[in-house]
Amino acid sequence: MNFRLLMTALCAVAIAASAAAQTPDLGMIARSSGTPEIPGLKMVWLAPWGDVAKAHPWRNIIVHQTEGPAGSARGGAQEQSKNPTRRGVTVWVETDGTVYWAVAEDLVPTHGDGANRNDNKYIDNGPTYHQVVGSASIGVEFAGNFPDVTRPATEAQIAAWRILVKVLRARYRIPLDRVYAHNWIDFKDARYCEGCALATLAREWGE
Repeated sequence: MNFRLLMTALCAVAIAASAAAQTPDLGMIARSSGTPEIPGLKMVWLAPWGDVAKAHPWRNIIVHQTEGPAGSARGGAQEQSKNPTRRGVTVWVETDGTVYWAVAEDLVPTHGDGANRNDNKYIDNGPTYHQVVGSASIGVEFAGNFPDVTRPATEAQIAAWRILVKVLRARYRIPLDRVYAHNWIDFKDARYCEGCALATLAREWGE
């Protein structure tokens, strides 16, 4: 009986080790080039990754939510790809969780409003005031809160964000406390807190 238990335990260990060996290393994928398959993400590459050492020195992540209907992320990303420095972001997330990488990572879209918030309403704005600006921050836009701007991100978007934020942080070596909601750093639409729930989730998920 003890022999059977031992063999069962050894088989379980072997299966677990085999599964671990086959599990892709997200950190390694995040530092790669080209258009890698990222487990758990449906990624549409409008601009491939290059050598991460030559990417723009992104220091922060800013979470945005656009007043667009479901299905608008694709169009927004395509327009961004055609004119990378227009007002917008590098990464767009559709309501079904599809992620569009729209802009080469050495180019800087126009986003954010200059980190003009200094009232400490959501976070301590001492370290962010006029510092967490678009030129130093990679932006992620979540589509689909039209016509109700208070509509939260979908479950599919949240699932994609759980993986995407890890990828962004690993690729650009961005600390967890440098994930920001747009409303945390800029005075925005008073009707809702743009990006706040998603940025809070990212920080709660931790490392």
